[in-house]
Amino acid sequence: MSNQVQPIDLKAIDTIRALAADVVQGADSGHPGAPMGDAPMAHVLFSRFITANPKNPDWINRDRFVLSNGHACALQYCLLHLMGYDLSMDDLKNFRQLHSKTPGHPERMETPGVEVTTGPLGQGIANAVGLALSEKHLAATFNREGFNLIDNYVYCIVGDGCLQEGVSTEASSLAGHWQLGNLIVLYDANLIQIDGSTDLAFTEDVLMRYESYGWHTSTVNDGDNDVEGLINAINEAKKVTNKPSIIKINTTIGFGSSKGGTSKVHGAPLGESEIASVKTKFGLDPTKKYNVSQDVYDFYAHRAEFGRLQEEKWNEMFSQYKTAHPDLHSEFERRVLKGELPSGWEKALPRYTPSDPAIATRKLSETVINAIAPIIPEFVGGSADLTGSNLTLWKGAVDFQSPNTNLGNYAGRYFRFGVREHAMAAICNGMAAYGGLIPFASTFLNFISYAVGASRLSALQQLRVLYIMTHDSIGLGEDGPTHQPIETLAMLRATPNTQVIRPADGNETSAAYISAMTRPDRPSVLCLTRQNLPQLVGSSIESALKGGYILQGPSTVPNLILIGTGSEVSLCVSTAAILESKGISVRVVSMPSTEIFDEQSEEYKRSVLPNGIPIMSLEVMNTGMWHKYAHHPLGIDTFGASGKIEQLYDYFGFVPEKVAVKAEKVVDFYKSNPVPSLFNKPF
Repeated sequence: MSNQVQPIDLKAIDTIRALAADVVQGADSGHPGAPMGDAPMAHVLFSRFITANPKNPDWINRDRFVLSNGHACALQYCLLHLMGYDLSMDDLKNFRQLHSKTPGHPERMETPGVEVTTGPLGQGIANAVGLALSEKHLAATFNREGFNLIDNYVYCIVGDGCLQEGVSTEASSLAGHWQLGNLIVLYDANLIQIDGSTDLAFTEDVLMRYESYGWHTSTVNDGDNDVEGLINAINEAKKVTNKPSIIKINTTIGFGSSKGGTSKVHGAPLGESEIASVKTKFGLDPTKKYNVSQDVYDFYAHRAEFGRLQEEKWNEMFSQYKTAHPDLHSEFERRVLKGELPSGWEKALPRYTPSDPAIATRKLSETVINAIAPIIPEFVGGSADLTGSNLTLWKGAVDFQSPNTNLGNYAGRYFRFGVREHAMAAICNGMAAYGGLIPFASTFLNFISYAVGASRLSALQQLRVLYIMTHDSIGLGEDGPTHQPIETLAMLRATPNTQVIRPADGNETSAAYISAMTRPDRPSVLCLTRQNLPQLVGSSIESALKGGYILQGPSTVPNLILIGTGSEVSLCVSTAAILESKGISVRVVSMPSTEIFDEQSEEYKRSVLPNGIPIMSLEVMNTGMWHKYAHHPLGIDTFGASGKIEQLYDYFGFVPEKVAVKAEKVVDFYKSNPVPSLFNKPF
């Protein structure tokens, strides 16, 4: 399409402004101001620059668009509708209604054409960094002379709020370091946020900050009217291939409204009379709602057809690629198009017997990573400056870096995230959303708290991100309560669609990776020890894949069941030996993942934890969630302490002798009291 501005451009922009106002008014809820102010830049992006096929929103080489200021989603929905995505006018009328395709913020799983779920500010631009990174990596991996299978751009609109959030700062710093020239950010500088003017709290020179990150920067002074300036600025940004670009676009929030330029237009409908006034000002019929003229539809249909033809050309090229590079073609199909794991990859995972030495599960995890990384090339990731502690770097790994730094290359699979836990997680979400990659993020378990804003969105978006978290308890010792997770597992387990796995030995660690890698619809948090743990009698990969299983115990009905996770399973075994010597029979249950256990059949769960037997759980964490599985949870409901691991376990009562004393009291109590049922419930 020509870069020359035509009358239809201005009509389309005003149509978007009016349509967005109608959409918000119809719901009597939402944010009309940003859509009205951002309409020109969004129109320019979709009509001139974004190459995608609305009839096939999943075409792998499409340009990606991220609306980081997700409260402005009425804008995105209007553009997707105009472009011909499966989003009807009735869907726009159903904005913010239950089970609609137009929810209150963009959701990846709900709306065709939405790449990532945005709304929590700053997440979108951080996801966009992950999307751009993925393009660079897959292009370096699969492109060959004459065959640019992957060469898309990532476009992102952000607002002042996004750039105030720390996660955007972390991610933008990395984008500049990685020299992601395929990332172009349009910054809506409307100077307004909910509390009022940005003068209240945000007066820094944003472009100067981004220049220091290594970004290309530019400004469009009149983003309300200067369509040609917007086109030129994006064209100039595309010419800068060794830096990401940010274009500061000065706009008026709620442009066209008498409330424009104020916070009053940020988060509330305009009102019918005000919308009519706006339409009159734009030369549109004030009596018509949700109105789009056919010439505007035709204008966008032309760009949509261009996208369809580009996909058609891509398919022809991919067919030729099969002849020229059959092995790469096959691998691209498996990894990127089908999302299948290599056949039989699980056979590479190590198995252990009780005669094998005691090893920390973080070290066992390192062994698994070294086993699978060579055979699952889509397995990529890194650490937040804790590689030597997390043990996530496999032999022969190459860093993902800009080639001109001599630190690695774009085909590299290991990411040095620096001390940026939040951005690390958000960038991994972008990678998982792009397709063809299985990303992992790693730090100490306690510091996933820094990243939970993004890890929660991994779960909400059904993204397969592996969170490889080490130093998982008071067992990390002298670093003390600032580093020792107490409430962290409870928080993670309370997050829907999150698989938390705390393995107790080598077989359970291998099972943890199988569970994580084979669930493309959820993130997994692997909680791994610093301290050595024995290889347990009775453990197996197959049993651990059920989330909880009988590790040891008598063939008859026991007097007591002890449930443990991770480092406390061996404590359960030692405690059981003491109790057995006193004539108390004990079943030891290992439960590496309560979420996976909950998915098993009722028959299986009751075979492991039958009614009528007192149950104690042991975990050096918060006890709250264990009341679902145990009559008497034993844990730590205070913060930890600094000291040697042996001293800490003794101080908090997690040594066999002290646990056995409490276990005896439990058994004695139920000799004269009925054992409450934990699982007989009406729903």
